[in-house]
Amino acid sequence: MKPARTLAAALAEGSLVLDGGLSDQLRAQGCDLSGELWSARLLDDGPEQIEAAHAAYVRAGAQVLITGSYQATYEGFARRGIGRARASRLLADSVTLARRAGAEVAREIWVAASVGPYGAMLADGSEYRGRYGLSVRELERFHRPRIETLAAAGPDVLALETVPDTDEAEALLRAAEGCGVPVWLSYTIAGDRTRAGQPLAEAFALAAGRDEVIAVGVNCCDPSDAAGAVALAASITHEPVVVYPNSGEAWDAKTKGWVGEGRGEGPLPAARLHTWRAAGARLLGGCCRVGPDRIAEVATLLRAERDGSAETPS
Repeated sequence: MKPARTLAAALAEGSLVLDGGLSDQLRAQGCDLSGELWSARLLDDGPEQIEAAHAAYVRAGAQVLITGSYQATYEGFARRGIGRARASRLLADSVTLARRAGAEVAREIWVAASVGPYGAMLADGSEYRGRYGLSVRELERFHRPRIETLAAAGPDVLALETVPDTDEAEALLRAAEGCGVPVWLSYTIAGDRTRAGQPLAEAFALAAGRDEVIAVGVNCCDPSDAAGAVALAASITHEPVVVYPNSGEAWDAKTKGWVGEGRGEGPLPAARLHTWRAAGARLLGGCCRVGPDRIAEVATLLRAERDGSAETPS
């Protein structure tokens, strides 16, 4: 069942807690995520695992669940021998599974249908580089069919996420026009630029003034890069900001693993959350390597803030 309020209406009233890395919880449940489809494979042969992972984040306090469709594409499913009709059902199922997990609690739970970048389908780490050699029009043609299928499944928002460059952002926004579902646009960044090297001011400006866009921000980036990006997104777009960084580690496409320890103090300490909130963040959570335990901390901090019991860190 859909929540009584739209996500945009809820954001106008305050901050909401996003979930964390779906793949991290799936691994914690013992799931094998090897292969090009990554967690999207479980839409076909382990949907109960995906629902259980969503439920773990609901129990942790998440109010917005991002579906398991990040790496789910018609092309990727076809390589696994899954025909178009079945692929459409699996994409729709990703929304149903998240909605069903949210129904386990009395509070409102919103569902964001994940639309990952073209590079996620390639499964070679290129979503952290962008610049695939495709035109905006070619990228739009790639994204439009699954956006239409996901929108028809009735999510509360489309999460156009982990976008590495402005060409793909433009393509995604064009593909989502007229789909009847609001969107958020979230870049993966390095410092004050997109992964492809474009200035963030230019990147965020693409979303400004678009009626379908209800939030803009960053995800799957080092948490130390997020504060400046949040403030810039808010000042340019005047929209609520979405922020869900990873642990600060880096993805190694060759070894298929995370390396390094990130910079600074962990992904989601109280000081960072307060800074992001003050700069305009209204959707706060985590991405890769951020599990339910950390999301529970975010939920506790935001609840304390709403209740007036939170102390501003020095």
